[in-house]
Amino acid sequence: MTSDITGNYDLSTREGFFRRADETTRKRIPPRFRDATATDERVIAWSDSLVGAYRAGTTAVPLLISGTTGVGKTHQAFGAIRRIAASGIVIGWLATNTPDLFARLRPRDDTDTEAEFRRWSAVPLLLLDDLGAAKDSEWTEEVTYRLVNHRSASLLPSIYTTNLQVRSKVPGERTLESAMSERVFSRLAECTVVMMKGPDRRLLKDRGVRPGAS
Repeated sequence: MTSDITGNYDLSTREGFFRRADETTRKRIPPRFRDATATDERVIAWSDSLVGAYRAGTTAVPLLISGTTGVGKTHQAFGAIRRIAASGIVIGWLATNTPDLFARLRPRDDTDTEAEFRRWSAVPLLLLDDLGAAKDSEWTEEVTYRLVNHRSASLLPSIYTTNLQVRSKVPGERTLESAMSERVFSRLAECTVVMMKGPDRRLLKDRGVRPGAS
């Protein structure tokens, strides 16, 4: 039996290796989402295509999950990461939301923010939650463009989520297209888009109603 910090697993077996990969991944995921499972068929298909591309040495398009607050976008995104890890491939990943990322990258005297930017822009797999949630400014627009453009140009897989509709026919409605610069949105157009619908799962839980129950 091989011992490591995640527990005792026989890493010479397929089951032991996968159990260790899942446990290591879970420890890095916020507690609310540690048991997240990708259940949306489109998210499952994207996750499996990334695994296939990684094994073949090719590239995979990024994933964009859109939907109103509470429909389960972040749950599906972390479920995708867990599914990818459970496949047995070893791929470095980082996850954050857009406001927190901007807080990390805001210029300050005691931090090399360019090194911090490179850490997020070059990670093999990035989960960026709540795209379009931060207050707009020239600085946030430039950071978003640099991040999305670097990952697009480097063919690095990303998972983006947003509360905004991607596009809308309603004049003046705020959408991802209107919230992002043309340069950013053009690159996001490369994504596999999954649009989720449904009630706010958190509110249903507070009311004692199971998501999906009538």
